[in-house]
Amino acid sequence: MSGTLYFECYSGISGDMAVAAMIDLGADTATLDRALSSLGVSGFGYRVSRVKKSGLDVCDFDVVLEEDNHDHDMEYLYGGHSHHDPHGHSHNHRGLREIMAIIDGADMTDRARSISSRILEVLAEAEAKAHGVPLDEVHFHEVGALDSIADIVSLGVCLDSLGVSDVCFSELHEGVGTVRCQHGILPVPVPAVANIVSAHGLALSITGARGEHVTPTGAAFAAAARTCDPPASFRVVRVGMGAGKRESELSGILRAMIVDPEPEADTAVKLECNIDDCTGEALGYAAERLMREGAKDAHYTPVFMKKGRPAYLLTVICKESERPRMEGIIFEETSTAGIRRTPVERSVMSRRIEEIETPLGRVEVKVLTRGDVVKVHPEYESLAAICREKGIPYREAYDAVMASVAARRR
Repeated sequence: MSGTLYFECYSGISGDMAVAAMIDLGADTATLDRALSSLGVSGFGYRVSRVKKSGLDVCDFDVVLEEDNHDHDMEYLYGGHSHHDPHGHSHNHRGLREIMAIIDGADMTDRARSISSRILEVLAEAEAKAHGVPLDEVHFHEVGALDSIADIVSLGVCLDSLGVSDVCFSELHEGVGTVRCQHGILPVPVPAVANIVSAHGLALSITGARGEHVTPTGAAFAAAARTCDPPASFRVVRVGMGAGKRESELSGILRAMIVDPEPEADTAVKLECNIDDCTGEALGYAAERLMREGAKDAHYTPVFMKKGRPAYLLTVICKESERPRMEGIIFEETSTAGIRRTPVERSVMSRRIEEIETPLGRVEVKVLTRGDVVKVHPEYESLAAICREKGIPYREAYDAVMASVAARRR
């Protein structure tokens, strides 16, 4: 499915709401079932159903636990009881490495696994900052419970299944007041959410509605999945709606749409700096991190500076909205003392991810289109995984996939 996936977060966003909205859009539930069944943990199941929210028929995704520990009633959440949990709920406490191992062992594509892992990393970084501990000492409570692990995996699988080229989010609409969690009563937005929106440049809009509407998992999904800003104008291709679990003044619906943005000039910012006292390993890591965290392109080329000194020119292309964060990464990871920036316009091809059948198995390919021009290339991680599994050279696998692409065109 090509196009841009646009989430309208006017009733907030949570993991289960986003999963439900993507299932309503057509995410493959058989693929989702296979992934969740392969997690290697017991004590949960899930159901997909239709419910009424604000008089509308919407999709509901619900993780069903053998022990009800995945949500609390509204009075408990918003401070109606003492600090002791009156319902006797227990909470699974899991560390980052344990949850990452669960994700690594799941039956899912490399892209789905990468998305889920990134969501978890964003959550872990936010929790570590909130509690003032190193990443490897973070132990999750609600986030580490079975239902949240299932949500994180489901988000990666469903987003990958839709095969969209870009993902964007409206402002995240949050409530006011307090919420009760394992650590006591906290202000809304909770510290993890505040840390995520701060670190990743997400727009937060505070409504007058009481209670928490943006959960840490929902905010982490927006931070990990976002690739672009919402288009100024677009054509709606398909609509999906996901239900929230809690009742409030807001509708409790997360609407997701596949849209085709109206053509417009693609503008970006080019960041450049000359570096002559930084190791190749440090530059390589900086470029990798810049790409991982949202740069459109990041590369470095050999240059000669004054007095014939050999050096590197680091060049980064990014959206203007991402510029402050990209500059922060450059200053943090390299020895440069200054960065030049130049507005640029780009001519780009539309892109989408598809899975095709080949003699080597199913492989993800990137499909680029502009007018009558169509280009298809294997996705590196998908093809590399097959090379490792079958023990064949990358070039041999690449040629086999491209032969299958050519055969499909005949």
